[in-house]
Amino acid sequence: MLRAIAVRAGLSRSGQLVAPSVCRAMSSTAGDSNSLVLTEEVGSKGVITLNRPKALNAINLEMVRLIYDAMKQWESTKSVVIVKSVGDKAFCAGGDVRAITETSNVELARKFFSTEYRLNALIGSYRPTYIAFIDGITMGGGVGLSVHGKYRIATERTMFAMPETAIGLFPDVGGGYFLPRLEGKLGLYLGLTGFRLKGRDVHKAGVATHYVESKNLAALEQQLLATTSGAEVESVLDRFSEKRDAGAGFVLAKQLQQINQCFSAPTVEAIFQQLERDGSEWAQNTLKLLHKMSPTSMVVTQKQLELGGKMDLKTCLKMEYRLAVHHAIDSDFKEGVRALLIDRDQKPRWNPATLAEVDPARIEQFFGPLPDGDELQFEEEGPKASL
Repeated sequence: MLRAIAVRAGLSRSGQLVAPSVCRAMSSTAGDSNSLVLTEEVGSKGVITLNRPKALNAINLEMVRLIYDAMKQWESTKSVVIVKSVGDKAFCAGGDVRAITETSNVELARKFFSTEYRLNALIGSYRPTYIAFIDGITMGGGVGLSVHGKYRIATERTMFAMPETAIGLFPDVGGGYFLPRLEGKLGLYLGLTGFRLKGRDVHKAGVATHYVESKNLAALEQQLLATTSGAEVESVLDRFSEKRDAGAGFVLAKQLQQINQCFSAPTVEAIFQQLERDGSEWAQNTLKLLHKMSPTSMVVTQKQLELGGKMDLKTCLKMEYRLAVHHAIDSDFKEGVRALLIDRDQKPRWNPATLAEVDPARIEQFFGPLPDGDELQFEEEGPKASL
């Protein structure tokens, strides 16, 4: 249970009158600097802080459970929940995929992905106003912790990417839902290439809802914690944020037409052919990048986004859970993590090694149903709920 040790305003435990902006009600974990997730209550507001800076705040199963439990406890009692992180390098660099693949424990993978995806769904339908400060590296699981919330605040230190095809996975945590909803084919481009968006470009792309200089985040947080209505939250965010068209133009503005043309092709092989026909320096560099990715992952990703663009978030997460379980059992996932994160030789041995060798029947198996009782379910659903 969350243990309130002070009230937001009024009398302190000693009977002294305290200022609303100073006195903060904290959970039992907020004072423990060793906790991976810190939670804090400030009157009708809640603050969740990722506290694993040495691992770039990558989330593991314990952290996902802690975040989920805090959010569920606050769901009917808080008006605003802010999610942020310790340190200035990373909001969250993703899920701890190394821990999942090193053990070769499929059951651990099931538990991690099912719990993480339930958290993503909760964020997407959360009653309190959810505000994520995506200050620093925000990849994979960190995107899942933020992009489905109502407000995502980028800074000059933000670096967004969905790099999963480089490790033999796919852009999960609802990537199949939000990527197809970006402008044109930008989402598919980001999902296949893992292209990194930085600073204002995260805002300009529509991944972030606001852009605020990192030096102003503390003041922004204080003012958000003092708000009394949703309209006031919006007003505070607008006051601190730059307009979307401020600063230099979008980093991919000159390539958007080419992206839309090339990545509108119906298959990944056809995308490669369109890029070859384009022949520009950008197209050649994009081909070089794509040739490094898992062929299987790219085909899965293209189909995932095609289907996910027509699904609601929860249905998409159920589809992605099927994909995640199948990838944990038999895919390029373990090899990709080995090559990029463990041995770091940057030489993954993909199987198959080329797009031409990817078996369509195997791709269909990835999207196929799981055994009875193994499908992802959400708390409000009955035992027979399925995709």
